[in-house]
Amino acid sequence: MIIGTAYPFRGGLAAYNERLAEELQHENHDVEIFTFTVQYPEFLFPGKSQYSTDPAPAHLRIKRLVNSVNPLNWIKIGRTIRKMKPDLILIKFWLPIMGPAFGTLLRLGKNKNTKVISILDNVVPHEKRPGDVPFTKYFLKPVDAFIAMSQSVLNDLRVFEPNKPASLIPHPIYDNYGEHISKEAARANLGLQPGKKYILFFGFIRAYKGLDLLLKAMADERMKQLDVHAIVAGEFYEDATPYQQLLQELHLGDRVLMHTDFIPNEAVKNYFCAADLVVQPYKSATQSGISQIAYHFDKPMVVTNVGGLTEMVPNGVVGFQAEPEPASIAAAIEKYFTENREADMVAALQQEKLKYSWHRLATEIHKLADNIS
Repeated sequence: MIIGTAYPFRGGLAAYNERLAEELQHENHDVEIFTFTVQYPEFLFPGKSQYSTDPAPAHLRIKRLVNSVNPLNWIKIGRTIRKMKPDLILIKFWLPIMGPAFGTLLRLGKNKNTKVISILDNVVPHEKRPGDVPFTKYFLKPVDAFIAMSQSVLNDLRVFEPNKPASLIPHPIYDNYGEHISKEAARANLGLQPGKKYILFFGFIRAYKGLDLLLKAMADERMKQLDVHAIVAGEFYEDATPYQQLLQELHLGDRVLMHTDFIPNEAVKNYFCAADLVVQPYKSATQSGISQIAYHFDKPMVVTNVGGLTEMVPNGVVGFQAEPEPASIAAAIEKYFTENREADMVAALQQEKLKYSWHRLATEIHKLADNIS
């Protein structure tokens, strides 16, 4: 059983849980996903919509049962899970605010037949809120074992849980966004010019992701001389005004293309295949699903040297690392284009991504489950 975000909800959490369910089903396991009736109250959700416009995945069993803000629901669904006696519960944890709901479900849902493994996006959140520490502790206590997707997450876990079994398995490749298409076709689909240099900032826009740093880097004289254009593709999860003001103040004009609606799954390939380089100018990070989409589409990256990004993007191999400040980001982008690194980095990406398989994750889940007493 997987508990967490899945269709009709959208985004990386849903994509991860659904892809993991596919892998486990491929290995002949009986998998059911319990997802939310209410994931976040609408007034707490920063985007335009929580819901997918894509068709439901017909090959997965997904039930909408969990209300993240209703304690009576937690008790009811916890007891339902206990009666079902699943061999294994897999549950992703990404925000302490989910701790009360998930912690209660696990306490009531566990019995002597059921083991619980949590896959940790974060233990310490990017954006601090009151209650983070007690909510996190409450969630972690009934979990039997953990999978951390970066060393920084594993280090954070050990502050709370120094002794429980835990493995470090990097975020697998997101290979569920379609096959590669040519750069020419992708640019035609997006109405882009065929001969320009394009870099891509992709994903929900939040303060810690550093879009402001990238916009300032785009104003660097080196970017102007190289005639680099940036595509910003993703929905604002905070006030867009400061970014719009930066665009005006820095006179970036048509050198930054803002595609700030939610990008549906079938359009993702157009953005990655159209770009020369994916840039992640994060101010803080644990790991990133964006890197794993870039791996799938064989796109070199520039990342800042924060959190787990440096583990996923070896410097000078599949991309370049930079300090989280505009001049350093601009220097890394310049280095990529002036040194003509596309061919050798694409070859390295194709080799490096072999270690980011869903089979490896599934194998580690089985190993951890076998070792839970």
